[in-house]
Amino acid sequence: MAASAALGIALVVLIAAMTVAWGVRMRTGNSGWIDACWSIATAAAGVLLALGAATPHSQPARMLLAALLVGGWGLRLGGHIALRAARGGDDPRYADLARQWGDRLPQRLYGFLMIQALCGFGLALAVFAGAHAPRTAPDLRDLIAAAILAVAIVGEGIADAQLRRFAADPANRGKVCDRGLWRWSRHPNYFFEWLGWLAWPVMAIDLSGAWPWGWAALVAPVLIYVLLVHASGIPPLEAHMLRSRGEAFRTYQARTSAFFPWPPRREA
Repeated sequence: MAASAALGIALVVLIAAMTVAWGVRMRTGNSGWIDACWSIATAAAGVLLALGAATPHSQPARMLLAALLVGGWGLRLGGHIALRAARGGDDPRYADLARQWGDRLPQRLYGFLMIQALCGFGLALAVFAGAHAPRTAPDLRDLIAAAILAVAIVGEGIADAQLRRFAADPANRGKVCDRGLWRWSRHPNYFFEWLGWLAWPVMAIDLSGAWPWGWAALVAPVLIYVLLVHASGIPPLEAHMLRSRGEAFRTYQARTSAFFPWPPRREA
């Protein structure tokens, strides 16, 4: 398949998936399925571009490695979010948007999810750039990229499990999780999510200039950082936590790094 055709199909897959996510939200009222759909659709688009957009110089071993890496990421994250959504309860970030948008929710939410589809396409493009870098494969950079993504997937999984166990204990109702990785970062799951996308520039960028597409992989970590730290991640989630946990969360904010893991500050 020509690369241009694969890119077009990947974009259509993402638009279709987010349209389905919009329909599920409007029918069920549960926004939790949105991010599950996005994660799985982004991974599917990445696998498509890794395996189905070969160039004359693509290396099959690198294509397969890239497909396995992005597929593993999508299954882990999408499965985690889907299980959380299946337990019930709306995502507080989307619930806040629904209150703000009021009667215009259907139109505004659909537009918002189309923006998410475009963001997913940008991430899938980074996978394409890594999968088809024209070097002999596998090489040391491929192994480093795989190690980065493996650490990120495991780290994010540990953070999610720690938070899940904390929330499941009735004694912690109304409290803030500050145990394990959450003692070092207020959002360790977000940090590891961002870390994983650094793998693709490592795999893709060729300083010799032989693979100009490699620079497109930088879109992924930059985009994820902006989204998580400045847009749809930390700001709305922390606003919700301040409303629901009040002074306990303010104290947690004062001593704990927002994003990058760092030893907690001493309380005055």
